[in-house]
Amino acid sequence: MTPEQERWAEALAVERAHGEGTPAFIADRVRALALQGDGDGVQRWRDIAAKFDELKAASLTVQ
Repeated sequence: MTPEQERWAEALAVERAHGEGTPAFIADRVRALALQGDGDGVQRWRDIAAKFDELKAASLTVQ
């Protein structure tokens, strides 16, 4: 699995687990990792957020 495929899978898993609360959950993860000084973790969650945004945009065009 490529890193991009992993981000897609993670975005889907987070959405399934947190539903409407997904954006807040992702923001909390980014914030916590930033406070810890984990730049790689922050970037990973930003990438997940971008995939989540793409999922939401795609679902709006399908409806």
